[in-house]
Amino acid sequence: MFKAEIKSETLKGLVNIVSTLIDEVKFAITPEGMTLKAVDPAHVAMIELNIGAKAFESYSASSTEIGLDLDKVKTVLKLAGPGDIIAMEQDESKGRFIFKIGNITRSMNLVETSSMSDPKVPQLTLSANAVMLVDQLQKGIRAAESISDHISLKADPGFFELSCEGDTDDASLKLAGTDIESLEVPSEVQSLFPLDYFSNLVKAIPSGTKIRVELDSDYPVKMVFGLAGGEAKVVYFLAPRIESD
Repeated sequence: MFKAEIKSETLKGLVNIVSTLIDEVKFAITPEGMTLKAVDPAHVAMIELNIGAKAFESYSASSTEIGLDLDKVKTVLKLAGPGDIIAMEQDESKGRFIFKIGNITRSMNLVETSSMSDPKVPQLTLSANAVMLVDQLQKGIRAAESISDHISLKADPGFFELSCEGDTDDASLKLAGTDIESLEVPSEVQSLFPLDYFSNLVKAIPSGTKIRVELDSDYPVKMVFGLAGGEAKVVYFLAPRIESD
């Protein structure tokens, strides 16, 4: 059983972020909230999402699993305006999921979840971490796009840098420790990542969101941020490109 109400902008933010990786998702539902763990088809990136019950306007659920097609959910979200409340309900008897926005009701078939994987979240201890507004990363992405397929993230005790180098052009965004909220880097680290994955996620995060970037040389980057006033937490891992000598 699942029944809840949520602000349209909260649900849109969550769906936009998860859909950068996958089209169909499996939510694990409990009385305390919802969780999702998923890996993209190429196994380059992973996302873990925890949505507490307080992220909703109202929430009532028992332990269950719900599979949804995010492309269909997006068509529903187009019907909602800013400030709208979206009501959601599982119809267990018919295997359907129901959305209500004002006087509009939309129902869809649930997606079968038995074949969906339940990936293990990696436990990484990364030496460097920087906390900043996502707007700063978004600015760096805009500067780097169309130059290369990959982007470099570098952290030094004095600065955090995002850079991109192509055949003829290059671009970088360099943030001193005084320009961001915090920077903890024992020694210089640097890794290279696929730009499309990094860009798609960073662009999907709402402006004004605080993000923590954890980094080490030739390790996955870990990005952690909150939504819904901190009641929803997103952890995103992106594998590095290892350059051979």
